[in-house]
Amino acid sequence: MLKPNQTKMHHEAGEAADAIRRQLAANDAIVAALVERLRAAPPRFIVTCARGSSDHAATFGKYVFETQIGLMTASASPSISSIYQARQQLAGALYIAISQSGGSPDLVRAASGAREAGAHVVALVNIEDSPLAKVADTVVPLRAGPELSVAATKSYLCALSALVHVAARWNGDEALFAALQATPAAMRATWAMDWSPLVDGLAGANNLFVVGRGLGLGAAQEAALKLKETCGLHAEAFSSAEVKHGPMALVGRDFPVLFLTQQDESFAGTREVADEFAARGAKVWLTSPDAAQPQRLPVAAAPHPVCAPLIAVQGFYKAANALSIARGHNPDMPPHLNKVTRTV
Repeated sequence: MLKPNQTKMHHEAGEAADAIRRQLAANDAIVAALVERLRAAPPRFIVTCARGSSDHAATFGKYVFETQIGLMTASASPSISSIYQARQQLAGALYIAISQSGGSPDLVRAASGAREAGAHVVALVNIEDSPLAKVADTVVPLRAGPELSVAATKSYLCALSALVHVAARWNGDEALFAALQATPAAMRATWAMDWSPLVDGLAGANNLFVVGRGLGLGAAQEAALKLKETCGLHAEAFSSAEVKHGPMALVGRDFPVLFLTQQDESFAGTREVADEFAARGAKVWLTSPDAAQPQRLPVAAAPHPVCAPLIAVQGFYKAANALSIARGHNPDMPPHLNKVTRTV
């Protein structure tokens, strides 16, 4: 029987901290040149374009840029260009396309169309000679290294790191950049922590919610996708604000809910929702560096709240890999999926 530490997913996710450390050193000159251009010609707004895990990184990027730069950031649908062939008014925009492979035709077409429409196109991509990289004005390599498991792990975390790197340098925030440099150590520490209560609690589950808010919403989206993809477990991601509308009607006794949190202005409200669900008898788990927190999944303290999602997702990936095997799956080979998804 396959053991959790024998999978490509386990190996690759475990490499993420070292990949980020290398990325920060290798990319600083590239990011500095990009920031010089952004300061010389400030964009009017930011647009992100991505699919799958990369789109969850884009959700994180929205909160990073809007909280740290104060610039409106919106998500573009690749189908607007690829199937509707509608030209967008993007003059003066910063257009950030995120992809592990850089090979999906719709994403390449969308980025090319954005450049033709007057946007400055930045590709955050792991394959540096990919079609997406070739149509971009600026390439910020993810530098995750080869990723063979179908489930993207270290490339997702490297995308988060690259987004924070750009924001920190753009804003001239040395404290945030120093925190980002310290994040790989916190990721390694979290990788060694025990998330077996989550694995044991979800081994026989059929459905669950994954909840985050603000900077943590993209992490919740990513966790829900990985649970579907690698564990055959139906999971939905919600903001801790949105889950209190219609979705909360489903949360009753033994309904599982995973909360991915960060120690910022969102924590108190998210904790209140977790407490409310626990009072109904729901199975609740909540990431926290505080050993006194009820229903805690342990994570190392984040050097900055912006960096907390990288640390929480690092712990989650190890648990998801183990849960996949516990449920009789191979996380490296999800059914019906390929490493590179080519949509038009």
